[in-house]
Amino acid sequence: MRAPGLALAAAAVLAVEGLALIVFAVIELTGLGAGDAASLPTALALIVLTLIGAVALFAFAAGARRGRSWARSGGVVFQVLAVALALASLTLQPVPWLFTAGVGFPGLMGFILLIASARREAEPIEPEHTAAE
Repeated sequence: MRAPGLALAAAAVLAVEGLALIVFAVIELTGLGAGDAASLPTALALIVLTLIGAVALFAFAAGARRGRSWARSGGVVFQVLAVALALASLTLQPVPWLFTAGVGFPGLMGFILLIASARREAEPIEPEHTAAE
């Protein structure tokens, strides 16, 4: 791998986002157990989809660390969705600034790191000069 630092940083962002989704699923499970759900099937579907997203983020983190293009592509999709969600939250009144920053900043950083990692790995390798030259 030619961009270990960038790949490691991008993988770390993806893994932290996956961990955040697991925390969110646990919070939703707690609310479900407390009887806070208006619709049981909808609440269960949200929890399952959240856990699927977390597993996907962990898979993308592992793949991005190894320099796999499929993982960077999937990670970029998640980052674009995170930034879009953060921007959409700006339309709420009052604006939930903590949520907006907590979703938008990691999404933007992950996007930048994934693109930079892909660009670095795509750079041509310069041939090494030998002593005979």
